Amino acid sequence: MAKFSDQFQAFCDIALGLKNAQKADAILLLLERPTDFKQLEKALPTDLVVVAGDTEAALEGFEESDYDTILLNMPDEAPVYERLTQALLEAVADEYFAEGASVVAAYSGFEAGVIDSLSLIKLDEHLGRLTVRDLRQLKTKIPVETIKQVVDLAVEIGREGREGKPVGSLFVVGDHRKVMSYCHPMGFDPVKGYTKAERQLTDSSVRDNVKEIAQMDGAFVVSADATVVASAQHLSAPNVPELSLPKGMGARHWAAGEITAATGAIAITISESNGTVRVFQNGEIKLRIEPFRRAMKWKAFDTDSPS
Repeated sequence: MAKFSDQFQAFCDIALGLKNAQKADAILLLLERPTDFKQLEKALPTDLVVVAGDTEAALEGFEESDYDTILLNMPDEAPVYERLTQALLEAVADEYFAEGASVVAAYSGFEAGVIDSLSLIKLDEHLGRLTVRDLRQLKTKIPVETIKQVVDLAVEIGREGREGKPVGSLFVVGDHRKVMSYCHPMGFDPVKGYTKAERQLTDSSVRDNVKEIAQMDGAFVVSADATVVASAQHLSAPNVPELSLPKGMGARHWAAGEITAATGAIAITISESNGTVRVFQNGEIKLRIEPFRRAMKWKAFDTDSPS
């Protein structure tokens, strides 16, 4: 366990003072290395603080504390701004912070592993609106946790691509038996033959593998309990004459519209051109998420009107 340094203690005191002076709602600690959580509990109240860690090692011991925690699992080379933004996104999505909260963030801005920077961040300005309430408005029997799991993964793929190249993909979530009746494999299915436990999107290694598979053609089919049922699938749902999508939508988006019109599934597409993520239900685009380079913004039911 890393030593709780005098500098860290000083920054905790300053963060708490800044929070009180500015009437901020909470404090976010972004840790790169393990720290003595018992000492931290003496320095900062657990009900005011969310602790985010780059790795499981950075959060070692915090499962024994009362702090809310977030595991980022981001690449080592990710800039501090992106790590901080991701921590804020996940904190709002998990409802640790309210939509318009103001947060004092403490992080390593200059020297790796050393808390040396503070920022006062107003989330409504920094992130826009990001809540699970948007997903709940889809009014579906599919657990919102599963939809969020897939949407978060899609946003990561849209933002990061793979090996510097943009990646487009399609996920169909829920009502998987009916969805599979409209599917046939486009060739080799990389998830075929694995146990259910080895196909759970709640497992970070599975999500990493899905990012690799996303470079292949075809759709992912995901069950309501976040299990990847199949990948590299061609969707052949019935044509919907009244289906209307904005100009410029490609085959992937039309397939998403048709499969959600024919089933009770939710479809999530990733645009290969710009990483935009769209959520489809009942043949319509219900939500669009723009994975901006500096901060991702969820636009609440910002639909693309047909032209």
